[in-house]
Amino acid sequence: MRHAIVPPYLLARIAATTEPHLAGAAEAARATLAADRDYRPTRSRLRLSIDEAGSLIAETGPAPDRTISDAHGAETLPGVKVRGEDDPPTGDEAADEAFDGLGATFDFYWDAYGRNGIDDAGGQLLATVHYGEKYDNAFWNGERMVFGDGDGDIFTGFTNSLTVIAHELTHGVTEVSGGLEYQGQSGALNESISDVFGALTEQHQLGQTADQASWLIGEGIFTPSVQGKALRSMLHPGTAYDDDVLGKDPQPAHMRDYVVTTGDNGGVHINSGIPNRAFALAATELGGRAWERAGLIWYKTVTSGTLSPTTDFAEFAAATIATAEAEYGVKSEEVAAVRAAWKGVGVIDDERDPKS
Repeated sequence: MRHAIVPPYLLARIAATTEPHLAGAAEAARATLAADRDYRPTRSRLRLSIDEAGSLIAETGPAPDRTISDAHGAETLPGVKVRGEDDPPTGDEAADEAFDGLGATFDFYWDAYGRNGIDDAGGQLLATVHYGEKYDNAFWNGERMVFGDGDGDIFTGFTNSLTVIAHELTHGVTEVSGGLEYQGQSGALNESISDVFGALTEQHQLGQTADQASWLIGEGIFTPSVQGKALRSMLHPGTAYDDDVLGKDPQPAHMRDYVVTTGDNGGVHINSGIPNRAFALAATELGGRAWERAGLIWYKTVTSGTLSPTTDFAEFAAATIATAEAEYGVKSEEVAAVRAAWKGVGVIDDERDPKS
């Protein structure tokens, strides 16, 4: 099963359009939906910086080991290698964006959490670009990140957004940390976790605080003709787009609006809006750099090895509260912020949270 960034319900809307000027986009969406679904479950560098006193600091740490391949419009992986770790830029926009995006994501995980790549052991970061003809998606297949070029009418190339690249890489982090079944609430958590660390990667690269961040996922992958900002808004689910062809963003922001559906693996892309907003609420309440406290709590929860593959929203909420208590103390502002965030989206209440 592919862990893809664009939900099937959005592709279905595009595939169903009868607008003559979007005939190519409709055909591309149908081809993307019909594409094959097979799934296959160090280096070091010197970094120089200057401290507050003006002294030069030299640090050694792990370096990414990236390999970018080009599928040349085919749907066969891995494609032809076009850039390795020590190679110069190719001049191909998608290949070089993928290379840079994987590097930025690696740097985020190392700087924020001391994690050495997807497997935390310096394993290769593999990506394929130019997958399929006008392929309207990006996905993690259990081995590599794969990026389509989009149809040109609705979607641009998927390497245009760092949040998309980091989202796909994070599916790998979740997988090697024990995994969450890609169905129902555990699947929505799987998607949400990728959105969380996709957003944090972008914030880390830009040096943004929580209140400066856009909290948008997939900003930059729509063409100017689309009435929308991004695929998803973490802080305000349901507001990312409102377009004649795509419809209105269907993500709920609260459990009272939880979508019960058999499509999209039980709504994994739709209902991820609820835990997404919980994280954004906790992060903005704590302020500062979101990866330092809220992000650390989520990261330690995901990588603790204690989550069941079928963990639901309430169980994950309880796990993040327990992590915050262990990390910062039972009466800390971090615990209060996390608890309030999950209450704010209706996942827990006073009856189910007797400690409050």
